[in-house]
Amino acid sequence: MSNLVVDAKGLACPMPIVKAKKGIDSLEPGQIMELQTTDKGSMKDFQAWVNQTKHELIESKEENGVFTFIVKKG
Repeated sequence: MSNLVVDAKGLACPMPIVKAKKGIDSLEPGQIMELQTTDKGSMKDFQAWVNQTKHELIESKEENGVFTFIVKKG
């Protein structure tokens, strides 16, 4: 169960990452954020962003054109 769901569907890069950063900044360490986006580039971008941060990508999946990322704040 996520503590925060960030809906970035319909937004083009880099907005999903901007929204994700804003969202995760509002959480406590150990809390979970879920990001939903329809931007095809987000799979690569988001994984790169998580790699540059202390956060942990728990899951990434794609269903019906919607990419969902579950991230645990580091």
